[in-house]
Amino acid sequence: MRRMRKFLHLSVGDRYFLIKTLFLLGAIRLGLGILPFNKLLKLLTKISQPSQRVQSIHQVSVNKIVWAVNAATRYVPGAKCLARALTTQVLMSRYGYLPEFRIGVAKGETGKLEAHAWIEYQGLVVIGNLQDLSRYMPLPSLEGVRL
Repeated sequence: MRRMRKFLHLSVGDRYFLIKTLFLLGAIRLGLGILPFNKLLKLLTKISQPSQRVQSIHQVSVNKIVWAVNAATRYVPGAKCLARALTTQVLMSRYGYLPEFRIGVAKGETGKLEAHAWIEYQGLVVIGNLQDLSRYMPLPSLEGVRL
């Protein structure tokens, strides 16, 4: 009930943006489960283009995008770092920002390979920051790779 009250106290624009983010995160989470990764990336690249309906560049702040992704994550089962990072990437790109999608790998305490995804913008981690993020060795960027 408390969450519903908080939701209803948001502006109409914030409610709309949060719902849109929730559906996008859910769709990306589903896509990760049923599509080959390169096909999903192609699809996301298409929808990441700034739309003509987005009148002015940066009309939604990076902070609002991060807030919406974090809030939506609570309602999408299994939405881990990869789905969150991809959702943030799509939204930031649609609003004219130039985010950097990163995936890093590290060897866990048991010797098992671990991976983590995050988004950087202007040299700062905006989503996916961990206290021990520096232990992850970033993989080469996918920018310029033909999918």
